[in-house]
Amino acid sequence: MPEREKTVEKQIGDMVGVFTDPIIVYDSGWGVPDRLKGDIKLARLAQLIKHEEGVATDVEAMAYLSNASLVAPMRTEWANIYMYVFTQWMGDKTPEDLRKDEISDYQKGLLLEFKAWLWKARVKVRQERARAKRREEKEEAAARAPKQMGLPI
Repeated sequence: MPEREKTVEKQIGDMVGVFTDPIIVYDSGWGVPDRLKGDIKLARLAQLIKHEEGVATDVEAMAYLSNASLVAPMRTEWANIYMYVFTQWMGDKTPEDLRKDEISDYQKGLLLEFKAWLWKARVKVRQERARAKRREEKEEAAARAPKQMGLPI
């Protein structure tokens, strides 16, 4: 496949991924509120428009950490990161007692690594789905193909 076609295919995949990629959460049993799902799609779209690839959005990180906080207590640095991304998501609507406008450089590094991991997990699921779809299409095509009778030609 020519390089240009690969680039176009990747761009289309990224655009579709904005809306169809899974939301990676710590424990899917808790689910993700509909409002948060919509905000994640908007944040992904904004990120795509800005050509910011390789890391998940703050709201995706917040969704993951939100579910994680329901399962077990967090260490202080992760609680601070969670409140920071929560503040980024809520903006001026963040209650003052929950507001976290700054985190340490160490915590910023943890957040960046975490968001890169979330991005890779999301893209991995997209790629696995595409492979499964191609495999299924290939199997369907083979099943519909006329069977050879084994006659010498």
